[in-house]
Amino acid sequence: MDMSKLSRRTFQSLATGAVLTAPFVRGAHAAGKLSMGFWDHWVPGANQATTDLVNAWAAKEKVEVQIDYITSQGNKNRLTIAAEAQARSGHDIMAFPSWEPHDKAKLLEPVDDLMGPLIQQNGKVNATVEYLGKADGKWLVVPATVGSQIKGPCSRIDLLKQHAGIDIQALYPAGGPPKTETWTMDAYVKAAEACHKAGFPFGIGIGVTADSVDSAGAIFSSFGAELVDAGGNITVKSDAVRQALDYYKRLVAVMPADIAAWDDSSNNKWLVSGKGTSIMNPPSAWAVAKRDAPQIAEQLWTHGMPAGPKGRFAPFVPYFWGVWSFSRNKPAAKSLLMDLSQASSAEKMVAASGGYDLPSFAKLTTFKTWAEEGPPKGTLYHYPNPHDHQVLSMAGAPAPPKIAVQIYTQGIMTKMVARQAQGEAMEKTLNWAAGELEGFMRT
Repeated sequence: MDMSKLSRRTFQSLATGAVLTAPFVRGAHAAGKLSMGFWDHWVPGANQATTDLVNAWAAKEKVEVQIDYITSQGNKNRLTIAAEAQARSGHDIMAFPSWEPHDKAKLLEPVDDLMGPLIQQNGKVNATVEYLGKADGKWLVVPATVGSQIKGPCSRIDLLKQHAGIDIQALYPAGGPPKTETWTMDAYVKAAEACHKAGFPFGIGIGVTADSVDSAGAIFSSFGAELVDAGGNITVKSDAVRQALDYYKRLVAVMPADIAAWDDSSNNKWLVSGKGTSIMNPPSAWAVAKRDAPQIAEQLWTHGMPAGPKGRFAPFVPYFWGVWSFSRNKPAAKSLLMDLSQASSAEKMVAASGGYDLPSFAKLTTFKTWAEEGPPKGTLYHYPNPHDHQVLSMAGAPAPPKIAVQIYTQGIMTKMVARQAQGEAMEKTLNWAAGELEGFMRT
């Protein structure tokens, strides 16, 4: 921000936090044209909420806007980001998947001037958002409500109670804090074993697509298992990694035989089919069940992760909004992002997505959508982690992002799990992984 162009009143408002959007609202710079490339939401009607918010802002600020919704199918959104980065031309604002901000860091307009006031207003963001959204101490992007998600457990109330003796609603009561002293990784695998014996296994993929990798990242973190540490040192040959792999081997033994081939739709289909007791996913499987299998939807409860020896970690996948450094209207772009990041805007997006989308700010986890969605009513109450009882983590962290993204996209953790499930000797698996990681260091 050019501080020389701020009025005394605006500066005082910003300093006191009284008017957080003052540097951008109705200024002479917030005019002209603005284009944006947003993620094309899978939930019908969710895009319309964003469109309405953008149009309302545009009418107030007298800005001509163009919105393009870009699908993630076939990675079209990532291909568009790459093409615009290469051409140094395109949209003013883009929606960036988790790993993209660091990859495009040199081409992004810093947004510290937005994030400071937003954190003051909406509360802190979690460490994963900082890990992915900042570089060299500067904010590259603003965390987006749309597309951000926690991939925690979604379980059958009836089957867990009948076959494993677990009342998941008592552990995660709607409207109240979790009561999870007994909800551990050991309890989780014992429940998986009991449900498998009854013919209704848990279903967690060990393929290389995102759902499988995200689940593995959280489970590994619960054992303190890092493949590469924050300093870039390879740490895969540790007792913690061995413990995580031993645990996974026990878990895989009581899950469907084809989980190594599962993609991101397989776990959803497994739960909605009525064959499974529990998966790890945002509320998409539950939403599909509401439409296609309402008798199953009525028995689904979204809840938190079991705790391992090093804590309770949940898979978190944030989306971001960023402004290209070659944008022709940066002031208007920042004004819009500030507007979209207000609590009132986030609440409308959450409602339009049926509770799927997640703001990343600590004070924005108690919208009524999550308390009221059903059936059963309250099934999404714990989805946004309102009591901050688990750490929101990203698979591949805390390795430097340029290394972590390769761990993630190559599915190194799930490949290790699959090799162990096939009976490979532990040290051979660790040696293989170390070799892969060494290769990543050279790229």
